[in-house]
Amino acid sequence: MKSASLLTLVCLLGSAAFGACAQEGEVRNRVVIVENVKFDYAQVLNVEPVFQTLRATRTEEHCEPVSTRTLAPVNVTGEEPQEDKGRFGRFMDSVRSIFRREDGSTDESGYAETVVVEATPANTGPLLTRDCKIIPVGREFRRPIAYDVDYVYKGTKYRSRLPEDPGNRLKIRVSITPWVGNEQAGGANP
Repeated sequence: MKSASLLTLVCLLGSAAFGACAQEGEVRNRVVIVENVKFDYAQVLNVEPVFQTLRATRTEEHCEPVSTRTLAPVNVTGEEPQEDKGRFGRFMDSVRSIFRREDGSTDESGYAETVVVEATPANTGPLLTRDCKIIPVGREFRRPIAYDVDYVYKGTKYRSRLPEDPGNRLKIRVSITPWVGNEQAGGANP
């Protein structure tokens, strides 16, 4: 019986000592530390944009220009070249061509008959051929996605990446909380 009571006494003392140690560790857990927050402004020193580079490729037709100076002159009207008659002469020729028949004669009234001629489609192609090639053309686009901001608050320089350019002043959140470390948990400092 003595051994049973002695065993019980040892268990009680051990649990009391363990409970006292556990209570000391729980002192920090029982107190909620409130964060002290205020808002202030910092002076912006430098703002550098961070760019995203997008690359795209598309095909375009590039043609070499044809120089008309190296080509012989082409008679488009089919008429024989005539000497320069001046403004009045060119005007009279254009008026005469309105009243002239297809065979070159005019009717009794002096007016030509209107003849409708249907044009047959001709696949003659362009008169001047250009040297064209389809080549890929690379394009590069840059857009700002963020800004690296250097600023100073109470003599200390900081750098943060922000989504927008803040301007000259940057609104900041200042938070102060006491540090509860191992040295403060052991005893109270005067």
